[in-house]
Amino acid sequence: MAAITLKSAAAMPLKMAPGHKACAGCGLPIICKQAFSQVEDPLVVSVATGCLEIISSGYPVTAWNIPFIHSAFENAAATISGAEATYISLKRRGRIPADKKIKFAALAGDGGTYDIGLQALSGALERGHNFVYICFDNEAYMNTGGQRSGGTPMGSSTTTAPAGKVKAGKLQFKKDLTMICAMHHIPYAAQVAPSRWRDLMKKARKAFDYEGPAFINALSVCPTGWKSDASMGMEITQMAVDSCMFPLFEVENGLVRVTYKPKEKLPVGEYMKHMGRFRHMFKPENAEFLGRIQEAVDERWDWLLKQDRLTKELEAEKKEEKE
Repeated sequence: MAAITLKSAAAMPLKMAPGHKACAGCGLPIICKQAFSQVEDPLVVSVATGCLEIISSGYPVTAWNIPFIHSAFENAAATISGAEATYISLKRRGRIPADKKIKFAALAGDGGTYDIGLQALSGALERGHNFVYICFDNEAYMNTGGQRSGGTPMGSSTTTAPAGKVKAGKLQFKKDLTMICAMHHIPYAAQVAPSRWRDLMKKARKAFDYEGPAFINALSVCPTGWKSDASMGMEITQMAVDSCMFPLFEVENGLVRVTYKPKEKLPVGEYMKHMGRFRHMFKPENAEFLGRIQEAVDERWDWLLKQDRLTKELEAEKKEEKE
Protein backbone atom coordinates (compact mmCIF):
# COMPACT_ATOMS: atom_id res chain seq x y z
CA MET A 1 0.00 0.00 0.00
CA ALA A 2 1.43 3.35 -1.05
CA ALA A 3 2.08 5.97 1.60
CA ILE A 4 -0.88 8.29 2.15
CA THR A 5 -0.12 11.99 2.17
CA LEU A 6 -2.18 15.13 1.88
CA LYS A 7 -0.32 15.93 -1.35
CA SER A 8 -1.14 12.61 -3.04
CA ALA A 9 -4.75 12.73 -1.86
CA ALA A 10 -5.19 16.29 -3.11
CA ALA A 11 -3.85 15.31 -6.53
CA MET A 12 -6.58 12.69 -7.04
CA PRO A 13 -9.33 13.88 -9.43
CA LEU A 14 -12.43 14.80 -7.45
CA LYS A 15 -15.26 12.31 -7.71
CA MET A 16 -17.63 14.68 -5.94
CA ALA A 17 -17.11 18.23 -7.15
CA PRO A 18 -17.41 21.54 -5.31
CA GLY A 19 -20.60 23.50 -5.81
CA HIS A 20 -22.91 21.08 -3.99
CA LYS A 21 -25.63 22.33 -1.66
CA ALA A 22 -24.37 21.04 1.69
CA CYS A 23 -24.99 23.15 4.77
CA ALA A 24 -22.06 25.07 6.18
CA GLY A 25 -19.94 22.74 8.31
CA CYS A 26 -21.53 19.53 6.96
CA GLY A 27 -19.30 16.46 7.24
CA LEU A 28 -20.61 14.70 4.11
CA PRO A 29 -18.42 16.32 1.40
CA ILE A 30 -15.34 16.13 3.63
CA ILE A 31 -15.77 12.39 4.14
CA CYS A 32 -16.44 11.83 0.43
CA LYS A 33 -13.27 13.67 -0.57
CA GLN A 34 -11.12 11.82 1.97
CA ALA A 35 -12.50 8.34 1.24
CA PHE A 36 -12.64 8.62 -2.56
CA SER A 37 -9.12 10.03 -2.75
CA GLN A 38 -8.01 6.43 -2.16
CA VAL A 39 -9.83 4.97 -5.20
CA GLU A 40 -7.76 4.97 -8.37
CA ASP A 41 -9.99 2.67 -10.44
CA PRO A 42 -13.28 3.80 -12.02
CA LEU A 43 -15.98 4.03 -9.36
CA VAL A 44 -19.76 3.60 -9.50
CA VAL A 45 -21.85 4.79 -6.54
CA SER A 46 -25.37 4.11 -5.41
CA VAL A 47 -26.64 6.86 -3.11
CA ALA A 48 -29.74 6.41 -0.96
CA THR A 49 -32.33 9.13 -0.68
CA GLY A 50 -31.10 11.43 2.06
CA CYS A 51 -28.89 14.44 2.69
CA LEU A 52 -26.05 13.32 0.42
CA GLU A 53 -28.40 12.70 -2.50
CA ILE A 54 -30.25 15.98 -1.96
CA ILE A 55 -27.14 18.17 -1.76
CA SER A 56 -25.35 16.55 -4.69
CA SER A 57 -27.91 15.71 -7.37
CA GLY A 58 -30.81 18.14 -7.39
CA TYR A 59 -32.24 18.18 -10.91
CA PRO A 60 -31.00 19.46 -13.34
CA VAL A 61 -27.47 19.63 -11.91
CA THR A 62 -25.11 17.16 -10.25
CA ALA A 63 -21.89 17.34 -8.25
CA TRP A 64 -20.86 13.82 -9.28
CA ASN A 65 -18.03 13.27 -11.76
CA ILE A 66 -18.59 9.50 -11.72
CA PRO A 67 -21.52 7.18 -12.56
CA PHE A 68 -24.21 7.86 -9.94
CA ILE A 69 -27.38 5.91 -9.16
CA HIS A 70 -30.08 7.46 -6.98
CA SER A 71 -31.62 4.69 -4.88
CA ALA A 72 -34.63 4.70 -2.61
CA PHE A 73 -34.11 5.34 1.10
CA GLU A 74 -33.88 1.65 1.96
CA ASN A 75 -32.10 -0.09 -0.91
CA ALA A 76 -28.73 1.46 -1.76
CA ALA A 77 -27.01 -1.85 -0.96
CA ALA A 78 -29.41 -3.82 -3.18
CA THR A 79 -28.94 -1.36 -6.03
CA ILE A 80 -25.15 -1.53 -5.97
CA SER A 81 -25.38 -5.33 -5.67
CA GLY A 82 -27.22 -5.37 -8.98
CA ALA A 83 -24.67 -3.06 -10.60
CA GLU A 84 -21.78 -5.21 -9.38
CA ALA A 85 -23.51 -8.41 -10.57
CA THR A 86 -24.08 -6.82 -13.99
CA TYR A 87 -20.39 -5.93 -14.19
CA ILE A 88 -19.42 -9.55 -13.49
CA SER A 89 -21.92 -10.81 -16.08
CA LEU A 90 -20.68 -8.41 -18.76
CA LYS A 91 -17.10 -9.48 -18.07
CA ARG A 92 -18.08 -13.12 -18.40
CA ARG A 93 -19.75 -12.41 -21.74
CA GLY A 94 -16.80 -10.41 -23.05
CA ARG A 95 -18.68 -7.12 -23.12
CA ILE A 96 -16.17 -5.63 -20.66
CA PRO A 97 -12.42 -6.44 -20.92
CA ALA A 98 -11.37 -9.09 -18.40
CA ASP A 99 -8.62 -6.87 -17.00
CA LYS A 100 -10.81 -3.78 -16.53
CA LYS A 101 -11.33 -2.99 -12.84
CA ILE A 102 -14.37 -1.07 -11.64
CA LYS A 103 -15.08 -0.36 -7.97
CA PHE A 104 -18.55 -0.08 -6.46
CA ALA A 105 -19.80 1.78 -3.40
CA ALA A 106 -23.13 2.28 -1.67
CA LEU A 107 -23.59 5.49 0.30
CA ALA A 108 -26.33 6.25 2.83
CA GLY A 109 -27.01 8.01 6.10
CA ASP A 110 -27.64 6.35 9.44
CA GLY A 111 -31.42 6.28 8.90
CA GLY A 112 -30.97 4.45 5.62
CA THR A 113 -28.35 2.13 7.12
CA TYR A 114 -28.98 1.43 10.81
CA ASP A 115 -32.72 1.13 10.28
CA ILE A 116 -34.70 0.93 7.05
CA GLY A 117 -31.72 -0.08 4.90
CA LEU A 118 -30.34 -2.76 7.23
CA GLN A 119 -32.14 -5.65 5.53
CA ALA A 120 -30.74 -4.78 2.09
CA LEU A 121 -27.28 -4.22 3.57
CA SER A 122 -27.32 -7.50 5.47
CA GLY A 123 -28.37 -9.42 2.37
CA ALA A 124 -25.66 -7.84 0.23
CA LEU A 125 -22.99 -8.60 2.84
CA GLU A 126 -24.16 -12.20 3.24
CA ARG A 127 -24.16 -12.77 -0.54
CA GLY A 128 -20.58 -11.51 -0.75
CA HIS A 129 -20.88 -8.78 -3.37
CA ASN A 130 -17.64 -6.92 -4.03
CA PHE A 131 -18.48 -3.38 -2.89
CA VAL A 132 -17.83 -0.87 -0.12
CA TYR A 133 -20.72 0.46 1.92
CA ILE A 134 -20.13 3.84 3.60
CA CYS A 135 -22.58 5.01 6.25
CA PHE A 136 -22.53 8.77 6.85
CA ASP A 137 -23.54 8.66 10.50
CA ASN A 138 -24.93 12.04 11.53
CA GLU A 139 -26.91 10.24 14.23
CA ALA A 140 -30.50 11.06 13.21
CA TYR A 141 -32.80 11.32 10.20
CA MET A 142 -31.49 14.79 9.43
CA ASN A 143 -32.94 15.04 5.90
CA THR A 144 -36.52 14.61 7.13
CA GLY A 145 -36.53 16.70 10.29
CA GLY A 146 -34.07 15.25 12.80
CA GLN A 147 -35.99 12.18 13.99
CA ARG A 148 -34.22 9.59 16.16
CA SER A 149 -32.55 6.64 14.43
CA GLY A 150 -30.81 3.49 15.57
CA GLY A 151 -27.62 5.54 15.31
CA THR A 152 -28.81 8.31 17.64
CA PRO A 153 -26.76 8.22 20.87
CA MET A 154 -28.41 7.83 24.24
CA GLY A 155 -29.42 11.16 25.71
CA SER A 156 -29.70 13.07 22.43
CA SER A 157 -32.83 15.17 21.97
CA THR A 158 -34.57 14.65 18.61
CA THR A 159 -37.93 15.60 17.16
CA THR A 160 -39.35 12.15 17.91
CA ALA A 161 -37.51 11.66 21.22
CA PRO A 162 -37.51 15.20 22.62
CA ALA A 163 -36.00 16.07 25.97
CA GLY A 164 -38.57 17.33 28.47
CA LYS A 165 -40.25 16.57 31.75
CA VAL A 166 -41.14 12.99 30.79
CA LYS A 167 -37.76 11.83 29.51
CA ALA A 168 -34.28 13.18 28.81
CA GLY A 169 -34.10 12.55 25.07
CA LYS A 170 -33.43 9.12 23.59
CA LEU A 171 -33.33 6.45 26.29
CA GLN A 172 -31.81 3.61 24.25
CA PHE A 173 -28.17 2.85 23.46
CA LYS A 174 -26.82 3.46 19.97
CA LYS A 175 -26.90 0.33 17.82
CA ASP A 176 -23.43 -1.21 17.32
CA LEU A 177 -23.79 -1.39 13.57
CA THR A 178 -20.10 -1.76 12.73
CA MET A 179 -19.84 -4.96 14.77
CA ILE A 180 -23.16 -6.19 13.36
CA CYS A 181 -21.70 -5.86 9.87
CA ALA A 182 -18.42 -7.46 10.92
CA MET A 183 -20.34 -10.47 12.24
CA HIS A 184 -21.45 -11.20 8.67
CA HIS A 185 -17.92 -12.63 8.24
CA ILE A 186 -16.92 -9.92 5.76
CA PRO A 187 -13.24 -9.13 5.18
CA TYR A 188 -13.34 -5.61 6.55
CA ALA A 189 -15.41 -3.26 8.73
CA ALA A 190 -14.29 -0.05 10.39
CA GLN A 191 -15.31 3.15 12.15
CA VAL A 192 -13.77 6.43 11.01
CA ALA A 193 -13.97 10.16 11.67
CA PRO A 194 -12.86 12.89 9.24
CA SER A 195 -10.99 14.70 12.01
CA ARG A 196 -8.52 11.77 11.83
CA TRP A 197 -8.01 12.06 8.08
CA ARG A 198 -5.04 9.72 7.82
CA ASP A 199 -6.88 6.96 9.68
CA LEU A 200 -9.97 7.44 7.50
CA MET A 201 -8.06 7.32 4.22
CA LYS A 202 -5.99 4.31 5.26
CA LYS A 203 -9.17 2.41 6.13
CA ALA A 204 -10.85 3.48 2.89
CA ARG A 205 -7.87 2.15 0.92
CA LYS A 206 -8.11 -1.17 2.78
CA ALA A 207 -11.85 -1.40 2.20
CA PHE A 208 -11.60 -0.78 -1.55
CA ASP A 209 -8.58 -3.09 -1.93
CA TYR A 210 -10.34 -6.11 -0.42
CA GLU A 211 -12.22 -8.59 -2.59
CA GLY A 212 -15.71 -8.93 -1.18
CA PRO A 213 -17.93 -6.63 0.85
CA ALA A 214 -16.54 -4.02 3.22
CA PHE A 215 -18.30 -1.60 5.56
CA ILE A 216 -17.21 1.84 6.82
CA ASN A 217 -19.12 3.80 9.44
CA ALA A 218 -18.13 7.48 9.30
CA LEU A 219 -19.14 10.01 11.94
CA SER A 220 -20.55 12.94 9.99
CA VAL A 221 -21.07 16.21 11.83
CA CYS A 222 -24.43 17.93 11.23
CA PRO A 223 -24.46 21.46 12.68
CA THR A 224 -28.17 21.83 11.89
CA GLY A 225 -29.27 18.67 13.70
CA TRP A 226 -26.59 18.71 16.38
CA LYS A 227 -27.28 22.40 17.06
CA SER A 228 -23.58 23.15 17.02
CA ASP A 229 -21.28 25.87 15.71
CA ALA A 230 -20.64 25.17 12.02
CA SER A 231 -17.05 26.39 12.37
CA MET A 232 -16.30 23.77 15.08
CA GLY A 233 -17.23 20.67 13.10
CA MET A 234 -13.88 18.91 13.16
CA GLU A 235 -13.16 19.92 16.77
CA ILE A 236 -16.48 18.45 17.92
CA THR A 237 -15.92 15.36 15.79
CA GLN A 238 -12.54 14.83 17.45
CA MET A 239 -14.14 15.26 20.87
CA ALA A 240 -16.51 12.41 20.01
CA VAL A 241 -13.45 10.29 19.27
CA ASP A 242 -11.46 11.43 22.32
CA SER A 243 -14.40 10.78 24.65
CA CYS A 244 -14.86 7.34 23.03
CA MET A 245 -18.48 8.15 22.26
CA PHE A 246 -17.41 7.21 18.72
CA PRO A 247 -14.27 5.05 19.01
CA LEU A 248 -12.09 4.34 16.00
CA PHE A 249 -11.43 0.68 15.32
CA GLU A 250 -11.40 -1.90 12.55
CA VAL A 251 -12.38 -5.55 12.25
CA GLU A 252 -10.12 -7.15 9.67
CA ASN A 253 -10.81 -10.79 8.87
CA GLY A 254 -12.42 -11.18 12.28
CA LEU A 255 -9.65 -9.49 14.28
CA VAL A 256 -10.48 -6.29 16.19
CA ARG A 257 -7.91 -3.50 16.31
CA VAL A 258 -8.32 -0.14 18.04
CA THR A 259 -6.70 2.31 15.63
CA TYR A 260 -6.73 5.41 17.83
CA LYS A 261 -6.32 5.62 21.60
CA PRO A 262 -6.74 9.10 23.10
CA LYS A 263 -3.85 10.22 25.27
CA GLU A 264 -6.36 11.75 27.66
CA LYS A 265 -9.86 10.29 27.43
CA LEU A 266 -12.41 13.10 27.67
CA PRO A 267 -15.52 12.82 29.84
CA VAL A 268 -18.59 12.50 27.62
CA GLY A 269 -19.88 15.76 29.09
CA GLU A 270 -16.94 17.65 27.57
CA TYR A 271 -18.09 16.46 24.16
CA MET A 272 -21.80 16.99 24.77
CA LYS A 273 -21.58 20.56 26.04
CA HIS A 274 -20.79 21.90 22.56
CA MET A 275 -24.14 20.76 21.10
CA GLY A 276 -27.67 21.93 21.73
CA ARG A 277 -29.00 18.40 21.29
CA PHE A 278 -27.41 17.52 24.65
CA ARG A 279 -28.10 20.80 26.46
CA HIS A 280 -30.63 19.19 28.81
CA MET A 281 -28.09 16.63 30.03
CA PHE A 282 -26.51 19.25 32.29
CA LYS A 283 -29.65 19.89 34.32
CA PRO A 284 -29.40 18.57 37.91
CA GLU A 285 -32.25 16.11 37.39
CA ASN A 286 -30.35 14.43 34.55
CA ALA A 287 -27.03 13.98 36.38
CA GLU A 288 -27.72 10.29 37.04
CA PHE A 289 -28.63 9.71 33.39
CA LEU A 290 -25.40 11.38 32.27
CA GLY A 291 -23.51 9.10 34.64
CA ARG A 292 -25.17 6.04 33.07
CA ILE A 293 -24.07 7.19 29.63
CA GLN A 294 -20.49 7.63 30.86
CA GLU A 295 -20.53 4.12 32.36
CA ALA A 296 -21.83 2.63 29.11
CA VAL A 297 -19.16 4.41 27.06
CA ASP A 298 -16.43 3.26 29.48
CA GLU A 299 -17.63 -0.36 29.38
CA ARG A 300 -17.70 -0.36 25.59
CA TRP A 301 -14.22 1.18 25.39
CA ASP A 302 -12.81 -1.36 27.86
CA TRP A 303 -14.31 -4.16 25.76
CA LEU A 304 -12.69 -2.82 22.59
CA LEU A 305 -9.32 -2.50 24.31
CA LYS A 306 -9.63 -6.11 25.47
CA GLN A 307 -10.34 -7.27 21.92
CA ASP A 308 -7.39 -5.24 20.70
CA ARG A 309 -5.11 -6.95 23.25
CA LEU A 310 -6.38 -10.37 22.23
CA THR A 311 -5.62 -9.57 18.59
CA LYS A 312 -2.07 -8.51 19.44
CA GLU A 313 -1.54 -11.69 21.48
CA LEU A 314 -2.81 -13.85 18.64
CA GLU A 315 -0.61 -12.08 16.10
CA ALA A 316 2.42 -12.48 18.40
CA GLU A 317 1.73 -16.20 18.72
CA LYS A 318 1.49 -16.61 14.95
CA LYS A 319 4.74 -14.70 14.51
CA GLU A 320 6.52 -16.99 16.99
CA GLU A 321 5.21 -20.08 15.21
CA LYS A 322 6.61 -18.86 11.88
CA GLU A 323 10.01 -18.13 13.44
